[in-house]
Amino acid sequence: MTKLEVKTSSQTEFIDITSRVQKEIQRLGISDGVCYLFVPHTTAGITINENADPSVKTDILMELDKLIPQDDTYKHLEGNAPAHVKASIIGCSETVFVEQGKLVLGTWQGIFFCEFDGPRTRRVFLKIIS
Repeated sequence: MTKLEVKTSSQTEFIDITSRVQKEIQRLGISDGVCYLFVPHTTAGITINENADPSVKTDILMELDKLIPQDDTYKHLEGNAPAHVKASIIGCSETVFVEQGKLVLGTWQGIFFCEFDGPRTRRVFLKIIS
């Protein structure tokens, strides 16, 4: 298992980690297999979406804010209840195939770490099986 450290700089943001995951596959010398990604945080997540146009991640964050507003009647007293809800909706894991040493993603797809309670230093665990 490999651990990637991700430093976030704002309360909510999507950080493209595709190239970091790809470098890890190359470092391990994996030709064909499966890459499992897991985020061990209750206020962060991981998703696969378009990485060509940066407005896509902005739009996703905007719509999540509409669905899960910061100011609502949450019972959780730490002040980060919206982050927990957003992380649950996005999810904490992804699975990506590896063929010929490369992640199998669509033309416009990338892997994004999703921060909902930053800024923080976070982790993403990778398990790459040949």
